[in-house]
Amino acid sequence: MNEKLADIRLLLLDVDGVMTDGGIIYDVNGVETKVFNVKDGHGIKMLQRYGIEVGIITGRTSPVVDFRAKELGIELLYQGALKKLDSYLDVKQKTGLIDSQIAYMGDDVIDVPVMQRVIFSAAPADALVEVRNIANYVTCLAGGRGAVREVCDLILKGRGLWDDVATRYEL
Repeated sequence: MNEKLADIRLLLLDVDGVMTDGGIIYDVNGVETKVFNVKDGHGIKMLQRYGIEVGIITGRTSPVVDFRAKELGIELLYQGALKKLDSYLDVKQKTGLIDSQIAYMGDDVIDVPVMQRVIFSAAPADALVEVRNIANYVTCLAGGRGAVREVCDLILKGRGLWDDVATRYEL
């Protein structure tokens, strides 16, 4: 697996079911709320610190996702992407990256076309069985419960950066 991770320059993420547990909360005014995991956010920031970009491709559109992306410094943001492969191809064009430099994490059938293109695909433990079956890696943790962090750490280790991370935090 480290061979697949060695050249990763970009991690693309789905939101609902990956960065969140898939739940959507609406208040009495119809305002949407999502719960994000702080450990996932820290993993994203660690990747960025080591020059690995992170992007989001999600089928839904939500101002909450805009806010979270901005908070994390994620500039590659595609919402309302019902054909995620189109967004993926746009990402490749914008970044100049190739399939062998990109990882993707998804949990549902809408994610499969992108997962089949990238060098490394991951799925949370609670992803659909069809998605888990095609993923290169299935996390121990569920979506929104640290699954993204697990993949971030895996990429850092696969890129040979974990010792520096450990030193930085005195692990």
